[in-house]
Amino acid sequence: MTSAIEAGSLRRGVVLLKLLATAGSRGLSLTELAAATALPHPSVHRVLKQLVAERLVEQEPDAHRYRLGPLTFELGLAGSIMFDIRDLCEPAMQGLAQGTGDTIYLVARSGFDAVCVHRTEGSFPIRTLVLEVGSRRPLGVGAGGLAILAMMKDEERAEVIERVAPKLRSFGGLTAAVLAQACRKTRSLGASVIQDTVNLGVSAVGRAFRDALGQPVGALSVAAMSQRMTATRIRRISSELQVACEEVEARLRAHRQRSRWGGRA
Repeated sequence: MTSAIEAGSLRRGVVLLKLLATAGSRGLSLTELAAATALPHPSVHRVLKQLVAERLVEQEPDAHRYRLGPLTFELGLAGSIMFDIRDLCEPAMQGLAQGTGDTIYLVARSGFDAVCVHRTEGSFPIRTLVLEVGSRRPLGVGAGGLAILAMMKDEERAEVIERVAPKLRSFGGLTAAVLAQACRKTRSLGASVIQDTVNLGVSAVGRAFRDALGQPVGALSVAAMSQRMTATRIRRISSELQVACEEVEARLRAHRQRSRWGGRA
């Protein structure tokens, strides 16, 4: 009987963590979680208390809302050692580099920053090496970071812009208002376009990709000399990036499926 109760609590805990993972930094209230799971309030509250005690969930005392706790981040870092996103993106990046001849960047979200985790150089003689692997910028700065920010839910995106606003002027005098407008344009176009702003003479096009839970976790971007980035070429690269990101998302889903089944096909 005790084992059955513990198993039921574990399943409920996993369901709650998945819901909170899609809710962003604003989190969800007890009422929202109970409605989404069709569970009684006392049951949800009991499981949440256990998750809070283990640092998997944290509660905002004033707002009475719940969001993912610090242990989930620590576990994610540990998991990243076994699962390197660069490996899943490498084929798509190689294809983009061969097709465009330009430099391809992979950036991943890290809190309120976008971190460059991989770079692939194309065959064009003049390289645009504007990002070093391991470097980080506030989300929204650069084509990759802007693509990730634009794909977030409205409330989470607004919070990120508010948090990074003090750092923006270091990047071509960028402001929170300009960044918000850039996000709207990116969502309209389906891709981010940066031209002679962060780096003079360099333009870039970026698209974000989502993980298996539907969260924007990274982006691929193509950077080149601005004179190479005509309107026609930008549209073509945007289409190629869409295909590449869909490939990455398929690989992420397949990786999750293999993980669920213990690596079995």
